[in-house]
Amino acid sequence: MMSMLMSNACNDLKQGTVDLDLPSEKEEGLVIPDKFVHPGLLHTAEDVERWREIVANQEQPAYICYEKFAADAHSKSNYPLQGPYKEIYRGTYDGKQAIQSNYESDFNAAYQNSVMYAVTGDESHAKKAVEILNAYAGTLKAIVGNDQPLLAGIMGVKFMYAAEMMRYLYPQGMTDDAFAKVCTMFRNVFVPVLEEFMAKPAYSNGNWGASVGMSYIAAGVLFDDKEMYEKGVKFYQYGNDNGTIYNYVDGETGQCQESGRDQAHVQLGLACLSVSCEIAWNQGTDLYGVDDNRLMKGFEYTARYNAGHNDLPYRVWKDVTGKYCNWQTISEDKRGQFRPVFEMPYNHYVNRKGLSMPNTAEVLEKIRPEGYYYEHFGFGTFLFSDKK
Repeated sequence: MMSMLMSNACNDLKQGTVDLDLPSEKEEGLVIPDKFVHPGLLHTAEDVERWREIVANQEQPAYICYEKFAADAHSKSNYPLQGPYKEIYRGTYDGKQAIQSNYESDFNAAYQNSVMYAVTGDESHAKKAVEILNAYAGTLKAIVGNDQPLLAGIMGVKFMYAAEMMRYLYPQGMTDDAFAKVCTMFRNVFVPVLEEFMAKPAYSNGNWGASVGMSYIAAGVLFDDKEMYEKGVKFYQYGNDNGTIYNYVDGETGQCQESGRDQAHVQLGLACLSVSCEIAWNQGTDLYGVDDNRLMKGFEYTARYNAGHNDLPYRVWKDVTGKYCNWQTISEDKRGQFRPVFEMPYNHYVNRKGLSMPNTAEVLEKIRPEGYYYEHFGFGTFLFSDKK
């Protein structure tokens, strides 16, 4: 009954920039599951068992990353809730007080406490995650301001992750009624922002579209909505936006649409694309492998440049919008400031698939164990250690 309720509520989707009737040759190899795996966003029940093994055996370097994760303030069961808020926005809006760091902290605490419960079985963590989810489900009414799609994309997936984990690992706390209220909040507040972005002609740099796509795919899984999931998967590949794999990463060199802008936004865009891939992989859809592992090339190019190498090719290209075409060289802005986004794709391409990512490996040698960063899931040295 619950999955039917979620599916029916999300089936009335506008096509927007995504062609749901792709030519058959473009759909070749596209696997859409008949039944979704739960929990099944970034992690499954099998992954939870792997985490427990790491902790029990103190396997390195994953265990030291777990210790870092467990010590983080957002992982504590006594985390003090900063919200909830009726409206959320990035930066300042309409003369109102800045609240971005507060709700982002809350969303991260919901996500991290859900993981801590999965690892330790300590119910206090589950209660904290459910407390935060329920608080926002009963209060949040709108995403406002100029950066609505980015907010909905980056933060939406974290809150959906927590809801998914609690629904299937702690159903006694995330009850049918509570889960329905959380999903209603997602449908009324987050999903319309995502769909409006996907329906508009492209207008932004690619990290926006990449973030929108990852949360949309996540929502499809959370709601057990096959049509929604399929639309998100197709957007990843063929959406008319800078944030799709064909428009964000050059298939020959790995140069990214924002490589000439700065290195922080490049890492954000790649990270969001990789989250879409990981969610889809857990559902039996291989987005990682699209166009001869195109995403891997993007990570390798970005890792190599940020590790200090200057031998990369660069070309000025015309982006989808025609607005971001004036970057003449690869940008040194934020160069070498690594975000915790490299372990997950490395685990897939190297550990799962047996491929080589020497540049990403060089970066990981510099930054392990991966830690916290508010826009990403982070802590990948633990969370994605030999994940199957």
